[in-house]
Amino acid sequence: MKLLRRLGAAALCLLLLAGMALPCLGAFTYKEKEPNETTVLFTHDLHSHFLPQRGSDGGESGGYARLASALARERAAHPDALTLDGGDFSIGSLIQTLYTTQAAELRTMGAMGYDAATAGNHEFDHEGTGFASMLQAAFASGERVPALLMANCRPADSNPDQLEIQRAMSVYGVQESMLLERGGITYGIFGLMGLDSDDCAPTSGFALEEPAAAAARCVAALKEQGAQFIICLSHSGTSEDKKTSEDEQLAQAVEGIDLIISGHTHTTLTEPIRVGNTYIVSAGPYCQNLGSVTIQWDDKGTRTLADYHLTPIDETLPDDPQIAALVEEWKEQVSGEYLGRYGLEYDQVLTTSEFDLLTPTSGVQEGNSLGELAADSILWTVEHLEADAPDVDTVAVTADGVLRAPLYAGDLTTSMAFDVLSMGVGADGTSGYPLVAVYLTGKELKAAAEVDASVTPIMPAAQLYISGMSYAFNTHRMFFNRVYQANLCEAPFVLNFQGSGLARIEDGKLYRVVAGRYIAEMLGTVKGKSMGLLSLEPKNADGTPVTDFETCILRDQFGNEIKEWYALAAYLASFGENGVPEWYARPDGRKTVSRSWNPITLLRSPNWITLAAAAVVIIAALIVVAVVRTVLRVKRRRRYGEGTANYRG
Repeated sequence: MKLLRRLGAAALCLLLLAGMALPCLGAFTYKEKEPNETTVLFTHDLHSHFLPQRGSDGGESGGYARLASALARERAAHPDALTLDGGDFSIGSLIQTLYTTQAAELRTMGAMGYDAATAGNHEFDHEGTGFASMLQAAFASGERVPALLMANCRPADSNPDQLEIQRAMSVYGVQESMLLERGGITYGIFGLMGLDSDDCAPTSGFALEEPAAAAARCVAALKEQGAQFIICLSHSGTSEDKKTSEDEQLAQAVEGIDLIISGHTHTTLTEPIRVGNTYIVSAGPYCQNLGSVTIQWDDKGTRTLADYHLTPIDETLPDDPQIAALVEEWKEQVSGEYLGRYGLEYDQVLTTSEFDLLTPTSGVQEGNSLGELAADSILWTVEHLEADAPDVDTVAVTADGVLRAPLYAGDLTTSMAFDVLSMGVGADGTSGYPLVAVYLTGKELKAAAEVDASVTPIMPAAQLYISGMSYAFNTHRMFFNRVYQANLCEAPFVLNFQGSGLARIEDGKLYRVVAGRYIAEMLGTVKGKSMGLLSLEPKNADGTPVTDFETCILRDQFGNEIKEWYALAAYLASFGENGVPEWYARPDGRKTVSRSWNPITLLRSPNWITLAAAAVVIIAALIVVAVVRTVLRVKRRRRYGEGTANYRG
């Protein structure tokens, strides 16, 4: 009996213990799974900003040695973080001159631990063959480089260099997308080129697939391969105007993208844009910031922003010694491989300035000292550096879209001059657009001023700065007839443009126009962009249309191309110890912008567009008057008729 009682007591204890354990067991069994957490460190539009840039406040911004330090700090806090770039990692400093031979950008990004990047439009500034050479150089280095992802951009079938480019892409390992396992999570990552970005690379020789279609294909394929979190590296951009905000449109059109790293528009987003379950992030251009985004997510599709911050890359960060040493190596190679032919050194002081020369504010139709200085440097080069320059009336042109960096007060160096005009490649295969000379009639020359007056409001990059010519326009006049006065100016780099040395422009006469190759080629597109209302056709000296701009390249006495950036550097050096002349401290009046509603100013020198518009207005007014008179006549007749009827009754 005692034994039975003991067994019963033991059984009772076990039951009690089991009862106590069941709630705990249930809690353990049904406790919700902790959400996954993803951290991505990101940049875009680095534009070869290997070294810090001076700021207007006296501080500094950017520099890869400092960026590397910021990356190290973030990775210490988030060991499983991904490091990604949204394109345009090249073109923007003297080190870009090693792009095709050393692939300095990709190799340095590899040294900083980037996992993947996509290509932007500026990766094709050296055309498709230059892009291929860069990939070959990166592969030949044997160093770690980031994966390069391009889902909707491939060599066009019509490209004669298609096979060469495809081989280079294959050797490097360029893919549409990739799977990357990190911290127990499988990431699917793909890269896209946007529509506007593709338009900005007209000489790439690549064909573009519609971005949303390519994205949908990549998302489906990556999910099928087991990707848990989808990231798009998009060189498309965002905009306050939703109609042109390509990455917001992408997020709306394609489900399943968790994160878009958005480049191209140089946007700095202090908070992510959320479209459905997609977060869109941007850190700003030129290595100004390192972006960090942390998203918590679960298998049910819930996405929560846990953290988002931008780390300024400035003088408060120490230099990473390894990356700093690598950048110095690149500088030495630039001096040897590129600058030697110009007799210049990377940090050589050309002159000084007592004031800032700032890049134009896009869309603000006023003069700009940096633009005027750059235009003057071209005209100065024609007189001082061009071999066998013809003795003809010459005008020089540059534009907002090619002025890439300011010149701040203080010492002005070779590298700073290059930064201002860093775009493009010459026929010689080296960095920098060459200067070219074409001819326009006087009528077309006035139309070029009209481009500045009428096209700038809708296309800010088209804002022109001209040397050798002064003009005036009114922003309230009829489109494509805003310019009411235009004259040639003598010695623009000496005079102060206060009405001296003016000469009338003759409509039928040919005038020589010198500009960087990109600007010269864009002049020929004006007719199409203005729907035929403005016509500019670059010509040779004999008046025949230019069919090959390479035949128009300016050369020095040794037969070398004269680069656009070198014209500016040489002009700055001509000032010597005296520094940049005081007249460049402010716009000098060569471009007069009026906003007057004075009828005389508005109707002065009308062209056929204004006359046609006036005729339409007059005809419309006459029609209105006729209709009103008819209505009044009918009313009078009815009133008269009613009065007669009443009288007869």
